[in-house]
Amino acid sequence: MADNFDVYCSICRRTEKQAGAKLIKMPQNMYICPDCMQRSMDMMNNGYFDNFDMNNFDMNQINEMMKGFGGGPRNQTKDKKEEKAKTDAKEDKKEEPALDLKNLPAPHQIKAQLDQYVIGQEYAKKVISVAVYNHYKRVVTNTMDEIEIDKSNMLMIGPTGSGKTYLVKTLARLLHVPLAITDATSLTEAGYIGDDVESVLSKLLQNADNDVEKAERGIIFIDEIDKIAKKENSHSRDVSGEAVQQGLLKLLEGADVEVPVGATNKNAMVPMTTINTKNILFICGGAFPALEDIIKKRLTKKSSVGFGADLKDRFDKEENILSKFTVEDLRAYGMIPEFLGRLPIMYSLSGLTKADLVKILKEPKNAILKQYQKLLALDEVKLEFTDEALEAIAEKALAKKTGARALRAVIEEFMLDIMFQVPRDDSIGTVIITREYIDGTGAPQILMRGVEVPRLN
Repeated sequence: MADNFDVYCSICRRTEKQAGAKLIKMPQNMYICPDCMQRSMDMMNNGYFDNFDMNNFDMNQINEMMKGFGGGPRNQTKDKKEEKAKTDAKEDKKEEPALDLKNLPAPHQIKAQLDQYVIGQEYAKKVISVAVYNHYKRVVTNTMDEIEIDKSNMLMIGPTGSGKTYLVKTLARLLHVPLAITDATSLTEAGYIGDDVESVLSKLLQNADNDVEKAERGIIFIDEIDKIAKKENSHSRDVSGEAVQQGLLKLLEGADVEVPVGATNKNAMVPMTTINTKNILFICGGAFPALEDIIKKRLTKKSSVGFGADLKDRFDKEENILSKFTVEDLRAYGMIPEFLGRLPIMYSLSGLTKADLVKILKEPKNAILKQYQKLLALDEVKLEFTDEALEAIAEKALAKKTGARALRAVIEEFMLDIMFQVPRDDSIGTVIITREYIDGTGAPQILMRGVEVPRLN
């Protein structure tokens, strides 16, 4: 009769499907799975049943015997491993040590760490290292007794792809402080469709795991800050320009602001909390695309007639014209003086040259080439680039005029076929990317496994 039904193990009560193996038939139509059979043999060999009276079983003995299958010596190791895993997880969740003068890195140490990730921009890295060090020195010592130290809010100006956002991300990671990155284009005046200025604090609070004290020592990076400049000749209400600058004033200065917890907009259903922005470091960044024309106009303001005249195209070929900006230029661009006054540290990032792009390709810790080399290494294939190939990639990226962002697009274009074909052939050992392949006049060099790689220039 038992053959007409699903049989199950008499000990663990699992069916054949659940046990994953055919059950062993015993006398009296009993069945036992291979796992329980093996456990029984192990327990007998270890003398587990020596103290049992085989003629007079009672319930205590039966329960003790069954414990050997479910919670005996075999599972004690598993339980210990699970407990250890839980302990390790709790230790991993421990917060980073509080920032104080002992573990606060000095400016030269901050810059040295930034050098490992960010290529070029030496002046910008020096400025941001000093500003961040002074800011957190002010925060951790809380020296506000006689001389009150002002905040070190920053404004960084640089062309797209020059590393503004990457600098701030790297900085926050090195200092182990919460970071919120927001886009100024989504901000509007309170009461209009869009995000209120307080939403930047809500994002910071979320990234700090809703810990107000931790959030009050964080960093807020407002990107595309040039998009909230005053609109010229606008006859409608400027709800996303000057009004947003006015709304940001109290945050930059330092004030108690009510922000929603777990949401970006205030409403009756969301709990509120108060954040003091006195110790929050604000960094604003933007490309300011039309600022170059304003700078050139100011620099060529002299008389255009006579011996002292300046040629109008004198600064057209200036590579780093943004470095000559002044506060007056930013005011002419549309930034209000009250806003600029709360950003005492202003500096520019230079455009990247071909040499910079080549270094970005191969030198940082997480360089793009290293990422692709790691991907192919997982297939046991070595990826190499000649120096001429790196220069060709940099030239193509430079032509796109989007800075370091263009490097990924250029590499993706010619690495597509390689990433598709290499896993198909187990005999491939090395792929060498050449300039001819980048220029479209040749193919990459393919070497079989065991063939020595030639020395690259």
